[in-house]
Amino acid sequence: VWLHQTRIGLSLYDVAGQGYLRESDLENYILELIPTLPQLDGLEKSFYSFYVCTAVRKFFFFLDPLRTGKIKIQDILACSFLDDLLELRDEELSKESQETNWFSAPSALRVYGQYLNLDKDHNGMLSKEELSRYGTGTLTNIFLDRVFQECLTYDGEMDYKTYLDFVLALENRKEPAALQYIFKLLDIENKGYLNVFSLNYFFRAIQEQMKIHGQEPVSFQDVKDEIFDMVKPKDPYKISLQDLINSSQGDTVTSILIDLNGFWTYENREVLVASDNDNTADVDDT
Repeated sequence: VWLHQTRIGLSLYDVAGQGYLRESDLENYILELIPTLPQLDGLEKSFYSFYVCTAVRKFFFFLDPLRTGKIKIQDILACSFLDDLLELRDEELSKESQETNWFSAPSALRVYGQYLNLDKDHNGMLSKEELSRYGTGTLTNIFLDRVFQECLTYDGEMDYKTYLDFVLALENRKEPAALQYIFKLLDIENKGYLNVFSLNYFFRAIQEQMKIHGQEPVSFQDVKDEIFDMVKPKDPYKISLQDLINSSQGDTVTSILIDLNGFWTYENREVLVASDNDNTADVDDT
Protein backbone atom coordinates (compact mmCIF):
# COMPACT_ATOMS: atom_id res chain seq x y z
CA VAL A 1 0.00 0.00 0.00
CA TRP A 2 2.76 2.40 1.03
CA LEU A 3 4.65 1.79 -2.21
CA HIS A 4 1.50 2.31 -4.26
CA GLN A 5 0.65 5.57 -2.44
CA THR A 6 4.19 6.84 -2.81
CA ARG A 7 4.27 5.98 -6.52
CA ILE A 8 1.03 7.95 -7.00
CA GLY A 9 2.42 10.78 -4.86
CA LEU A 10 5.61 11.02 -6.92
CA SER A 11 3.71 10.68 -10.20
CA LEU A 12 1.75 13.83 -9.37
CA TYR A 13 5.03 15.76 -9.62
CA ASP A 14 6.01 14.17 -12.93
CA VAL A 15 5.14 17.28 -14.93
CA ALA A 16 6.26 15.81 -18.27
CA GLY A 17 4.39 12.54 -17.63
CA GLN A 18 7.42 10.48 -18.70
CA GLY A 19 8.00 8.48 -15.50
CA TYR A 20 10.89 10.78 -14.53
CA LEU A 21 11.33 13.59 -12.02
CA ARG A 22 13.48 16.60 -12.81
CA GLU A 23 15.29 18.45 -10.05
CA SER A 24 12.54 21.08 -9.73
CA ASP A 25 9.86 18.32 -9.56
CA LEU A 26 11.62 16.54 -6.70
CA GLU A 27 12.21 19.89 -4.95
CA ASN A 28 8.45 20.55 -5.02
CA TYR A 29 7.70 17.02 -3.77
CA ILE A 30 10.06 17.35 -0.79
CA LEU A 31 9.01 20.92 0.01
CA GLU A 32 5.38 19.80 0.29
CA LEU A 33 6.42 16.73 2.29
CA ILE A 34 8.15 18.77 5.05
CA PRO A 35 4.94 19.65 7.00
CA THR A 36 3.98 15.94 7.11
CA LEU A 37 7.24 14.91 8.82
CA PRO A 38 7.12 15.59 12.60
CA GLN A 39 10.92 15.27 12.91
CA LEU A 40 11.26 18.41 10.75
CA ASP A 41 8.82 20.49 12.84
CA GLY A 42 11.67 22.46 14.37
CA LEU A 43 13.05 23.69 11.04
CA GLU A 44 12.77 27.43 10.46
CA LYS A 45 10.86 28.31 7.28
CA SER A 46 13.89 30.35 6.19
CA PHE A 47 15.91 27.10 6.14
CA TYR A 48 13.43 25.19 3.95
CA SER A 49 15.14 26.02 0.65
CA PHE A 50 18.52 24.85 2.00
CA TYR A 51 16.92 21.72 3.45
CA VAL A 52 15.26 20.88 0.12
CA CYS A 53 18.53 21.47 -1.75
CA THR A 54 20.38 19.19 0.72
CA ALA A 55 17.78 16.42 0.41
CA VAL A 56 17.38 16.56 -3.38
CA ARG A 57 21.15 16.47 -3.92
CA LYS A 58 21.42 13.02 -2.36
CA PHE A 59 18.86 11.61 -4.80
CA PHE A 60 20.57 13.17 -7.82
CA PHE A 61 24.14 12.41 -6.73
CA PHE A 62 23.44 8.69 -6.44
CA LEU A 63 20.59 8.12 -8.91
CA ASP A 64 21.70 10.38 -11.77
CA PRO A 65 25.38 9.48 -12.22
CA LEU A 66 25.41 10.68 -15.84
CA ARG A 67 24.05 14.07 -14.69
CA THR A 68 21.07 14.07 -17.07
CA GLY A 69 19.05 16.25 -14.68
CA LYS A 70 16.27 13.68 -14.22
CA ILE A 71 15.66 10.45 -12.29
CA LYS A 72 13.26 7.57 -12.99
CA ILE A 73 10.45 7.35 -10.43
CA GLN A 74 11.10 3.60 -10.49
CA ASP A 75 14.70 4.19 -9.29
CA ILE A 76 13.51 6.51 -6.52
CA LEU A 77 11.13 3.81 -5.27
CA ALA A 78 13.77 1.08 -5.54
CA CYS A 79 16.42 2.80 -3.40
CA SER A 80 16.32 3.29 0.37
CA PHE A 81 16.39 7.12 0.35
CA LEU A 82 12.60 7.52 0.47
CA ASP A 83 12.50 5.13 3.44
CA ASP A 84 15.06 7.33 5.20
CA LEU A 85 13.06 10.45 4.38
CA LEU A 86 9.73 8.97 5.47
CA GLU A 87 11.34 7.62 8.67
CA LEU A 88 11.08 11.25 9.80
CA ARG A 89 7.32 10.68 10.29
CA ASP A 90 8.28 8.78 13.46
CA GLU A 91 8.00 11.16 16.41
CA GLU A 92 10.01 8.75 18.59
CA LEU A 93 12.99 8.49 16.23
CA SER A 94 16.19 7.88 18.24
CA LYS A 95 19.04 10.38 18.32
CA GLU A 96 21.36 7.79 16.71
CA SER A 97 18.94 7.24 13.81
CA GLN A 98 18.71 10.99 13.27
CA GLU A 99 22.47 11.42 13.24
CA THR A 100 22.96 8.74 10.58
CA ASN A 101 20.01 9.87 8.43
CA TRP A 102 21.11 12.42 5.77
CA PHE A 103 17.53 13.79 5.63
CA SER A 104 17.12 14.50 9.36
CA ALA A 105 17.11 18.06 10.68
CA PRO A 106 20.36 17.59 12.70
CA SER A 107 22.14 16.16 9.64
CA ALA A 108 20.98 18.92 7.26
CA LEU A 109 21.90 21.59 9.82
CA ARG A 110 25.31 19.97 10.36
CA VAL A 111 26.13 20.00 6.63
CA TYR A 112 24.87 23.54 6.10
CA GLY A 113 26.57 24.70 9.31
CA GLN A 114 29.91 23.32 8.07
CA TYR A 115 29.45 25.22 4.81
CA LEU A 116 28.81 28.49 6.70
CA ASN A 117 31.84 27.87 8.94
CA LEU A 118 34.08 27.35 5.92
CA ASP A 119 32.76 30.53 4.25
CA LYS A 120 35.10 32.91 6.07
CA ASP A 121 34.37 35.97 3.90
CA HIS A 122 30.59 35.37 4.14
CA ASN A 123 29.96 35.78 0.42
CA GLY A 124 27.85 32.61 0.28
CA MET A 125 30.47 30.76 -1.81
CA LEU A 126 33.64 28.79 -1.04
CA SER A 127 37.06 29.54 -2.48
CA LYS A 128 39.71 26.84 -2.78
CA GLU A 129 41.43 28.22 0.31
CA GLU A 130 38.17 28.11 2.30
CA LEU A 131 37.42 24.55 1.17
CA SER A 132 40.94 23.45 2.18
CA ARG A 133 39.79 23.57 5.83
CA TYR A 134 37.12 20.91 5.15
CA GLY A 135 37.08 17.97 7.58
CA THR A 136 40.48 17.55 9.20
CA GLY A 137 41.99 20.13 6.82
CA THR A 138 44.34 17.51 5.33
CA LEU A 139 43.12 17.22 1.72
CA THR A 140 46.04 17.95 -0.59
CA ASN A 141 46.29 21.13 -2.66
CA ILE A 142 46.64 19.10 -5.84
CA PHE A 143 43.33 17.34 -5.16
CA LEU A 144 41.58 20.63 -4.31
CA ASP A 145 42.94 22.12 -7.56
CA ARG A 146 41.28 19.28 -9.44
CA VAL A 147 37.98 19.80 -7.60
CA PHE A 148 37.92 23.41 -8.77
CA GLN A 149 39.01 22.49 -12.31
CA GLU A 150 36.37 19.80 -12.82
CA CYS A 151 33.37 20.89 -10.75
CA LEU A 152 30.90 23.64 -11.54
CA THR A 153 32.13 26.92 -10.06
CA TYR A 154 31.23 30.59 -10.34
CA ASP A 155 34.23 32.90 -10.80
CA GLY A 156 36.35 30.15 -9.29
CA GLU A 157 34.15 29.68 -6.21
CA MET A 158 31.87 26.82 -5.23
CA ASP A 159 28.19 27.19 -4.33
CA TYR A 160 26.24 25.10 -1.81
CA LYS A 161 24.90 22.63 -4.39
CA THR A 162 28.39 21.86 -5.72
CA TYR A 163 29.62 21.59 -2.13
CA LEU A 164 26.92 18.98 -1.40
CA ASP A 165 28.19 16.76 -4.23
CA PHE A 166 31.70 17.11 -2.78
CA VAL A 167 30.50 16.14 0.73
CA LEU A 168 28.41 13.20 -0.54
CA ALA A 169 31.44 11.89 -2.46
CA LEU A 170 33.87 12.19 0.45
CA GLU A 171 31.45 10.86 3.09
CA ASN A 172 30.50 7.79 1.02
CA ARG A 173 33.81 6.67 -0.47
CA LYS A 174 32.77 3.02 -0.67
CA GLU A 175 29.84 3.80 -2.99
CA PRO A 176 30.23 3.54 -6.80
CA ALA A 177 28.75 7.03 -7.38
CA ALA A 178 31.26 8.56 -4.93
CA LEU A 179 34.16 6.64 -6.48
CA GLN A 180 33.04 7.81 -9.93
CA TYR A 181 33.17 11.44 -8.68
CA ILE A 182 36.66 11.04 -7.18
CA PHE A 183 37.96 8.93 -10.08
CA LYS A 184 37.13 11.71 -12.54
CA LEU A 185 39.31 14.05 -10.45
CA LEU A 186 42.18 11.55 -10.25
CA ASP A 187 42.05 10.84 -14.00
CA ILE A 188 44.05 13.97 -14.86
CA GLU A 189 44.74 12.92 -18.44
CA ASN A 190 41.08 12.03 -19.01
CA LYS A 191 42.03 8.58 -20.31
CA GLY A 192 39.48 6.54 -18.38
CA TYR A 193 42.13 4.89 -16.22
CA LEU A 194 44.79 5.68 -13.61
CA ASN A 195 48.40 4.77 -14.34
CA VAL A 196 51.70 5.19 -12.52
CA PHE A 197 51.94 8.81 -13.71
CA SER A 198 48.56 9.84 -12.26
CA LEU A 199 49.15 7.98 -8.98
CA ASN A 200 52.54 9.65 -8.60
CA TYR A 201 51.08 13.07 -9.48
CA PHE A 202 48.73 12.88 -6.49
CA PHE A 203 51.01 11.03 -4.09
CA ARG A 204 53.76 13.66 -4.48
CA ALA A 205 51.44 16.10 -2.68
CA ILE A 206 51.09 13.61 0.21
CA GLN A 207 54.91 13.34 0.38
CA GLU A 208 55.18 17.15 0.44
CA GLN A 209 52.71 17.35 3.32
CA MET A 210 54.66 14.70 5.22
CA LYS A 211 57.83 16.80 4.90
CA ILE A 212 55.98 19.89 6.13
CA HIS A 213 54.89 17.90 9.21
CA GLY A 214 58.48 16.78 9.82
CA GLN A 215 57.79 13.18 8.79
CA GLU A 216 59.99 11.02 6.60
CA PRO A 217 58.14 10.73 3.24
CA VAL A 218 57.14 7.19 2.28
CA SER A 219 58.50 5.92 -1.04
CA PHE A 220 56.06 6.19 -3.95
CA GLN A 221 57.29 2.85 -5.31
CA ASP A 222 56.06 1.05 -2.18
CA VAL A 223 52.68 2.80 -2.18
CA LYS A 224 52.19 2.21 -5.92
CA ASP A 225 52.84 -1.53 -5.46
CA GLU A 226 50.42 -1.67 -2.52
CA ILE A 227 47.70 0.12 -4.52
CA PHE A 228 48.04 -2.26 -7.48
CA ASP A 229 48.04 -5.23 -5.06
CA MET A 230 44.85 -3.97 -3.41
CA VAL A 231 42.99 -3.24 -6.64
CA LYS A 232 44.29 -6.15 -8.77
CA PRO A 233 43.26 -4.42 -12.04
CA LYS A 234 42.54 -6.46 -15.19
CA ASP A 235 45.38 -4.60 -16.93
CA PRO A 236 48.45 -4.69 -14.61
CA TYR A 237 49.42 -1.12 -15.62
CA LYS A 238 46.04 0.63 -15.58
CA ILE A 239 43.33 1.01 -12.95
CA SER A 240 39.83 1.63 -14.31
CA LEU A 241 36.86 2.89 -12.32
CA GLN A 242 35.33 -0.58 -12.54
CA ASP A 243 38.56 -2.12 -11.15
CA LEU A 244 38.37 0.29 -8.23
CA ILE A 245 34.71 -0.55 -7.54
CA ASN A 246 35.21 -4.32 -7.91
CA SER A 247 38.19 -4.33 -5.53
CA SER A 248 36.08 -3.03 -2.58
CA GLN A 249 39.23 -1.06 -1.69
CA GLY A 250 38.27 2.14 -3.52
CA ASP A 251 37.75 4.11 -0.32
CA THR A 252 41.22 3.18 0.98
CA VAL A 253 42.97 3.84 -2.34
CA THR A 254 41.37 7.25 -2.84
CA SER A 255 42.09 8.25 0.78
CA ILE A 256 45.78 7.36 0.33
CA LEU A 257 46.01 9.65 -2.71
CA ILE A 258 44.04 12.73 -1.65
CA ASP A 259 44.15 13.10 2.12
CA LEU A 260 47.17 13.08 4.45
CA ASN A 261 44.95 11.98 7.33
CA GLY A 262 43.59 9.13 5.17
CA PHE A 263 47.10 8.08 4.23
CA TRP A 264 48.25 8.23 7.86
CA THR A 265 45.28 6.06 8.92
CA TYR A 266 46.21 3.52 6.23
CA GLU A 267 49.92 3.51 7.17
CA ASN A 268 49.12 3.02 10.85
CA ARG A 269 46.21 0.61 10.38
CA GLU A 270 47.86 -2.22 12.35
CA VAL A 271 48.64 0.06 15.28
CA LEU A 272 45.09 1.47 15.19
CA VAL A 273 43.51 -2.00 15.06
CA ALA A 274 45.69 -3.13 17.99
CA SER A 275 44.73 -0.05 20.03
CA ASP A 276 41.03 -0.64 19.20
CA ASN A 277 41.38 -4.22 20.42
CA ASP A 278 43.07 -3.00 23.61
CA ASN A 279 40.21 -0.56 24.23
CA THR A 280 37.66 -3.33 23.66
CA ALA A 281 39.55 -5.56 26.09
CA ASP A 282 39.52 -2.74 28.67
CA VAL A 283 35.76 -2.40 28.28
CA ASP A 284 35.35 -6.18 28.63
CA ASP A 285 37.43 -6.16 31.82
CA THR A 286 35.31 -3.51 33.50
